Amino acid sequence: MGNRTVLGLIQSRPVADPAANLSKSLALVRRAAARGAKIICLPELYRSAYFPQANRAKAKHLAETIPGESTRAFSALARKLEIVVIVPLFERFGNRFYNSAAVIDADGRLLGAYRKVHIPHDPLFYEQSYFEPGNLGYKAFRTRYAPLSVLICYDQWFPEAARASALAGAEILFYPTAIGYIKGHKAPEGDWRQAWITVQRAHAIANGVHVAAVNRAGVESGLDFFGTSFVADAFGNVLKRAGTSREQILVVPVDLSMNRRVRDGWGFMRNRRPDSYKALAAARP
Repeated sequence: MGNRTVLGLIQSRPVADPAANLSKSLALVRRAAARGAKIICLPELYRSAYFPQANRAKAKHLAETIPGESTRAFSALARKLEIVVIVPLFERFGNRFYNSAAVIDADGRLLGAYRKVHIPHDPLFYEQSYFEPGNLGYKAFRTRYAPLSVLICYDQWFPEAARASALAGAEILFYPTAIGYIKGHKAPEGDWRQAWITVQRAHAIANGVHVAAVNRAGVESGLDFFGTSFVADAFGNVLKRAGTSREQILVVPVDLSMNRRVRDGWGFMRNRRPDSYKALAAARP
């Protein structure tokens, strides 16, 4: 693994047909690879419409196993093109269901999966009706091109998840996402999109890592997904950003040697005081 690699972010507009989403996503990943991307990530729940808008809809038929149809298809493509692919999907594991992401290395091997830990439950985001909290922990996947972690959507608001992933050895945090505006609602506190960008840039700075946020785009029923997929470097600079409403492939070269310089410069890691953080795990709001 060198210090330089190229990230590919697939900002897509999934439809209701899982087969169509798989076929289109394979084509989009091929296009990203043709433009030089080596680590390519799809958005959250790439293979379906965002069904958690409804509370307790029938959705179990949309779930698949890991390994399964999606991972087999993307493993074959990864092997052929020598790319790393992150595949976020609705996972069925026996009688349990998770919001997950499979990580496939450049030789086609399935390195494992991450299961979303923080599960929201709010109007139009009724995810607790469908997903159990992830039980695989935070981990760094040692891919051919870089060690990386995957955290999913709502995880991006929790600094503990980012820090745990960085401590596990990740140089890049990928956040496959499905977030947007609720149609007809104006938040009195301000623009959710700007807050979303800001908190992830902060994770990059605080942990000395690159961050790649991969969102959906387009209107689905009551939600207007605001796109804006982006990559930020370890100093929080946004290297490249997608538009707000259309499908787009973002290809972004990154120099991960910056991570070490930023970490050494700020000293956040070497000056940590874990002995003073015990109250974090015990505290309740």
